[in-house]
Amino acid sequence: DRLQDPMYFRSGGTDPGRDGCRVPLPWSGKQPPFGFSPANSAGEPWLPQPGRWADITVEAEDGRPDSMLNLYRAALRIRRSEPGLGDGPMTWLPSDDDVLAFRRGDRFVSVTNLSAVDVALPPHAEILLTSADLANGLLPSDATAWLLAPPETADRGGG
Repeated sequence: DRLQDPMYFRSGGTDPGRDGCRVPLPWSGKQPPFGFSPANSAGEPWLPQPGRWADITVEAEDGRPDSMLNLYRAALRIRRSEPGLGDGPMTWLPSDDDVLAFRRGDRFVSVTNLSAVDVALPPHAEILLTSADLANGLLPSDATAWLLAPPETADRGGG
């Protein structure tokens, strides 16, 4: 009853539109509106926030090194400092059907495992970031790794 996205109305209610993605961010606290509205405010967010979000507020995730918030912060730090993440072309690297692997710049390599099994990473000099812990050196399903390729493979297009 709170949906407002025009797509919801145009589709006769079959497509919720973007409203589910427009729920206000949970900042702090243990219950809605999770710091989004001023304390003791009579107003409430235009879309309700689920009570289960208490564990994923910025305040809750800030202190957890393995949180999505800190993964994004690390990715942004790397993005600012890694030349391969600037403007320029990318090159697809050979990989299995359910694995996306590409190189940007001289040495930056990204590998995303969309398969149901753990996969080996290409040769690399350094792991910059992983979205999940490696399992015996393998990238688990539904995870991404950012790598620096060894200097000797950078010129050949290898990973």
